[in-house]
Amino acid sequence: MLIAEFVFLLLMLYLGSRYGGIGLGVVSGVGLLVEVFVLRMPPASPPIDVMLIILAVVTCASILEAAGGLKYMLQIAERILRRNPRHITFLGPLVTFSMSVMLGTGHAVYSIMPIIGDIAVKNKIRPERPMACASVASQLALTGSPIAAVVAVYLGQDVLQLPGLENLNLLHILCVTFPAVLCGTLAMALYSNFRGKELYEDPGFLKRLEDPNFKAQLEQSSKTMLDEKLPFSAKLSVYLFLLALAVIVLVAMVPELRTVGVGSKPIGMGIIIQMMMLGFGGIILISCKTPVKIIPNGVVFKSGMVACIAIFGIAWMSDTYFKFAMPEFKAAITEMVQQYPWTFVFALFAVSVVVNSQAATAKILVPVALGIGLPGYVLIGLMPATYAYFFIPNYPSDIATVNFDITGTTKIGRYYFNHSFMVPGLIGVTVACTVGLSLARILI
Repeated sequence: MLIAEFVFLLLMLYLGSRYGGIGLGVVSGVGLLVEVFVLRMPPASPPIDVMLIILAVVTCASILEAAGGLKYMLQIAERILRRNPRHITFLGPLVTFSMSVMLGTGHAVYSIMPIIGDIAVKNKIRPERPMACASVASQLALTGSPIAAVVAVYLGQDVLQLPGLENLNLLHILCVTFPAVLCGTLAMALYSNFRGKELYEDPGFLKRLEDPNFKAQLEQSSKTMLDEKLPFSAKLSVYLFLLALAVIVLVAMVPELRTVGVGSKPIGMGIIIQMMMLGFGGIILISCKTPVKIIPNGVVFKSGMVACIAIFGIAWMSDTYFKFAMPEFKAAITEMVQQYPWTFVFALFAVSVVVNSQAATAKILVPVALGIGLPGYVLIGLMPATYAYFFIPNYPSDIATVNFDITGTTKIGRYYFNHSFMVPGLIGVTVACTVGLSLARILI
């Protein structure tokens, strides 16, 4: 019966993924109703802690966007890229990687991707090389961000209560995940630098060049944000946002700063992130005189709210099943995972492919890892495997990247799975997990 119920869980996740976005959350809500009222499973608690962290981070980042800070960051990124056009295959992914680490979301890629493509074309570089890699890097980077939702899941769970992890904090986690995903990004950029035919040797591109309209479009196209003059408040909002990140890391490093009252335990980092993001959001709003009405209209706010609703439904439905099934589930896989702990990577990878969310993947499987007694260093080292939704090319940033490449070199293949993001994604996640496990074994 538990197997049949698990198949039902996967079916609901699959159905939700076909709708995407908010649909993923509400279809999971249907699954939750069936679990509780038909299959008679006791409902688990909703994932309030993770949702509040996402809300706080998205609120602050949305105010940054409304204040013009995101445009300012993108202008800096564009200047770096245009000054070093021949290195676009390395710098493009590093730019999207850096922005995701700072913002805690990969959705800023929509603004910078046309610029990466434009620079590549102008320098006769195959756009697929930097663009596919940059899209993957924007998502792979999230486990290395102090304010990303997936990191918040690890901080919000009982991970830090595992034997040997009692003194672990946010900085310890980032010391493993940041270099791991950075190495993964550099590895796939190195591969991408040599992938495919040169642009003016590609048969598909040469055939399209025969069309005079396409050739004229190619010659006239120029994407840039450097012409827009931004007020000082845009720069100030970025400085304040970076200050917020620095304060979060500082408080994580010094537990005494988050210990309130004599004999009290330090405040959890999940609560600290919520407080800092909410408070600095208010500081940016006031200092930069940000128009409140335009905040909900930004890309960051909309994508963040969609992610929050998706996690709400997915995590609640999944927690309900796994808490109900844990006794038998634990007995079935504990021996294998204890003997070969790294095999847990396949569970993370498979769930991520289905749910299209690193935070949701972690929310589903971290309790399972705790239940079966997975070693703490393995749990932290394998965090990059929560990103595997490059496998099926239906994620918004990947689809947008395909559309931004006017040359057609970035594509979804005839056989669906032979798409431009597959090999960079596999290389990035494999290298990141390998480096992550090695570092975690040493540092944790």
